Amino acid sequence: MQIDIPEVKAEVEAAFAAYETALVTNDVTTLEALFWDDGRTIRYGMGENLYGMDAIRAFRRARSPVGLMRRIDQTVITTFGRDFATASTLFFREGNPGKVGRQQQSWARLPEGWRIVAAHVSLIDE
Repeated sequence: MQIDIPEVKAEVEAAFAAYETALVTNDVTTLEALFWDDGRTIRYGMGENLYGMDAIRAFRRARSPVGLMRRIDQTVITTFGRDFATASTLFFREGNPGKVGRQQQSWARLPEGWRIVAAHVSLIDE
């Protein structure tokens, strides 16, 4: 298996960048489109465990758009073959001084394109 095929890595980096832009601008349509629309998709958040795209969709649509801006750091994207990747990053928000957020996503190439199939977000002391 090839790891970090340049053109595949570039595709996932672009999908990750689209996700980040959608997240901080509260572009719910794009956020929803970047997740696998399936009951097996999982997102563990700061205060919620979301099983299935219906739960993720409900969370995104109810979330406040206030305070979403953040700075990311130490982003690592690794591709495995042509159809699977992981993306991990740290993030910092002004509203959480002294804290560091951690975000990890599993991405899969599906017929409709690259989609997040599992995600985890957590916050710890810096």
